[in-house]
Amino acid sequence: MRYRRAGLAKVLACTAVLALAASACGSGGSGTSADGKVELTIATFNEFGYEDLLKEYEAANPNVKITQRKTGQAQPHHQNLFTKLAAGSGLADIEAVEEGYLSQVMSKSGQFEDLKELGPKDVKEDRWLQWKVDAVTTKDGKMIGYGTDIGPLAMCYRKDLFEAAKLPSDPESVKALFETWDSYFQAGDQYVQATGKAWFDSASQVFNPMHNQAKVGYFDRDDKLVIETNDDKKYFDQVSGAVQRGQSAKLVAWSDEWKRGFKESAFATKVCPSWMLGPIEENSGPELKGKWAVTAAFPGGGGNWGGSYLTVPKQGKNKAEAAKLAAWLTAPEQQTKAFVAKGTFPSQTQALISPELLNKTSEYFGGEKVGLLFSEQANKVPGAQYKGPQDGTIQETVISPALQAVEQGTSPGDAWNQVVEGAKKAAR
Repeated sequence: MRYRRAGLAKVLACTAVLALAASACGSGGSGTSADGKVELTIATFNEFGYEDLLKEYEAANPNVKITQRKTGQAQPHHQNLFTKLAAGSGLADIEAVEEGYLSQVMSKSGQFEDLKELGPKDVKEDRWLQWKVDAVTTKDGKMIGYGTDIGPLAMCYRKDLFEAAKLPSDPESVKALFETWDSYFQAGDQYVQATGKAWFDSASQVFNPMHNQAKVGYFDRDDKLVIETNDDKKYFDQVSGAVQRGQSAKLVAWSDEWKRGFKESAFATKVCPSWMLGPIEENSGPELKGKWAVTAAFPGGGGNWGGSYLTVPKQGKNKAEAAKLAAWLTAPEQQTKAFVAKGTFPSQTQALISPELLNKTSEYFGGEKVGLLFSEQANKVPGAQYKGPQDGTIQETVISPALQAVEQGTSPGDAWNQVVEGAKKAAR
């Protein structure tokens, strides 16, 4: 959802090992309590902003009792999800799914309810941005999740470091630098030449959104591996070339070194999905308030990185009631409240034009109207990228290590050969 997606390989590797142990976890769904109430469980991770909303739902529906299972990070949550899917029992009535794990879930879509059929009939697809719906719709037209938040992309940058390098620094004038990936890397060359310092944090943090702008990921819609024939080689060469010209700070995202890099001014730009504003402020500290800026521009147009869905596994005992709760939580009114509570940027079209969102500003980013900015960016996303079953595994265990190898001195050619070989193995 927000902040971090890591360990997909570990998730998938652990699934088979843990499946037998999970079979003792009890049946899916919660049934009915001793006092006759419908018991529902909802499993989430990180911050969805649902704590007060669940109390509000219980107050409006006194026959329902809700228990939230909240995991700190996405990786253990999804490990539990895949383990219990394999075991056939033990899942919550509502399971949250992060966008980075969606391809694995879609490959198991038969184990989830079609919410077009099960959900309230007044819930229509036009509640959400179309690309958000498309990403969770199966090839035979079933919708297995209700969209929660998204991560529309913009660019964040350090105004003071731009000024020191004699680059444009106000949010309007920098848009030309971020118009295309070519212009972005050209500006990076200027910055490195002027300062001798890095332009971005890590190669994989730049490659990921470049790749995500394509219509299909590492597989085509027939689930055939296309990494050798799509544009990924071009993206890989662009990023690798920038690394060789000194543009990367060579920091592994979410590591302690990466976190310190913000405070130490180790890089001047950051690919910036809406949820990244929080980590930037947290890691940079109060002394850099007003020095970071965000602009409504992103190389190559729009893009998305992150976001989640609420699904209803077929294991549950109260699936219709679970779908009703999931529909209520993902209504524009509730998602706007979740945004106000935790900053989770909504995917609902009506929420994106709500005054509460559009008037949201960030003093840390110079008073920028970040709600309006990211709402505009969300509408620039051209469509949902098709991802094959092993798409996330290739991203996590093949692409990222290869780019890190380039940052440590491996030639781009050798690293790309490593990518092709690793992708073929993952696709088998």
